[in-house]
Parts: sequence; C-alpha cells; structure tokens
Amino acid sequence: MKIQGKMFIWLSVFVLAMAIVYGWWSKEPAGTTALFLAFGLCIMIGYYLAFTARRVDASAQDNTEADVADEAGEVGFFSPHSWQPLSLAIGGALAFMGVVFGWWLLYFSAPMLLIGLWGWVFEYYRGENQNQ
Repeated sequence: MKIQGKMFIWLSVFVLAMAIVYGWWSKEPAGTTALFLAFGLCIMIGYYLAFTARRVDASAQDNTEADVADEAGEVGFFSPHSWQPLSLAIGGALAFMGVVFGWWLLYFSAPMLLIGLWGWVFEYYRGENQNQ
C-alpha cells in the first residue's frame, strides 16, 4: 500500500503543475478548476493510502521478493446474479426523464426505484439465496 500512496502523491504534484501551467496559459476557468479539483482528489487519496500504510501490516505488494501466490486467498463475496439493478436503472432513467419531460413521470419512477432498492437490500433474506 505504500507504493500506491507514493504514486498518488506524485500524481498530485504532476496534476498541480499542469493545473498551474494550464491556468496561466489558457486563461480558461472551467478546465483550470477541474484540474485543481483533480489535484485535490489525488492528494486526498494519496494521503489516505500513505496514512493507512503506516498503520497496517506490510502486504505482499510492498515486498520486492514476493511471489504472486503470497497474496492469494479469499477476495470477498460477490453476488452471483441480481435483477434489482435493472429495476433501479429503469426507475432512475424514468426519474431523470421526469425532470426533462414533466414531474408527473416521477409517479411511475418512484415505485420502481423503491421496489428495486427494497429488493436489492433484502435479496439475501428471501428466496434461493436466503442462506448465503
């Protein structure tokens, strides 16, 4: 994790230099602001990774003599399948179309969003995936 922190801190230095050069050269406020915000994001991530690397044990990626198998193990639990994101996507699309075409469309999108959210939260409490 140490190397990722250093990479993001060096990336933030580069983005800051590019933001200053771009702002001075182009005099365009939107791109300059976006680059300064990118600098802020890079420095936050780099600081977090460097701060966390000091408090956790060294992982295999910090060891130059490590093998690929040293980092092997369980990665986590991933859902095998779920139809709930489809319901959320359709409901979200209808909600955003409601902003464009008329607020009446939210009457159709809100139930779809709520059903999709409810199903996604409780999908492992019922049905065939109940005991996972």
